[in-house]
Amino acid sequence: MPLPGSKPNEGRPVRHRNPPRQEWEEVENRPHRGGPRLPPTRPSGRFWPEPTKRWWRVICRMPHVILWTEADWQFALDTAEVAAAFHDGDLRQAVELRQRERIMGTTVDARRDLRIRYLEPMAQEQPASVTAIEDYRRALER
Repeated sequence: MPLPGSKPNEGRPVRHRNPPRQEWEEVENRPHRGGPRLPPTRPSGRFWPEPTKRWWRVICRMPHVILWTEADWQFALDTAEVAAAFHDGDLRQAVELRQRERIMGTTVDARRDLRIRYLEPMAQEQPASVTAIEDYRRALER
């Protein structure tokens, strides 16, 4: 699916000379491992559909959820109920689910709109070894 918006500027003059209103939030592209568990049953007492359980596992592992507060997680749990209704066959919930997933940043386009950028994790660098200046001088004399 193509990404909407203008293509990257390849050396052409900048159209907007004002600084951006909001900076990008940069998050390391590592699966998150600390999200809350889905309650055993829905608020109605019914069990969660299997597709909703898989959906929740995906949501909890997105790298940018490390930025979420308790209120964001509550919104995600409420969205799980909407997803469960959709997975149970209530197709009227599709629009609400799509809007909520966009707010949560589940797709590349949604994350771009939220100005969230995944960065590849930086490799652990080995500490540099110290070379004695005398060894360096001897190497230059040769």
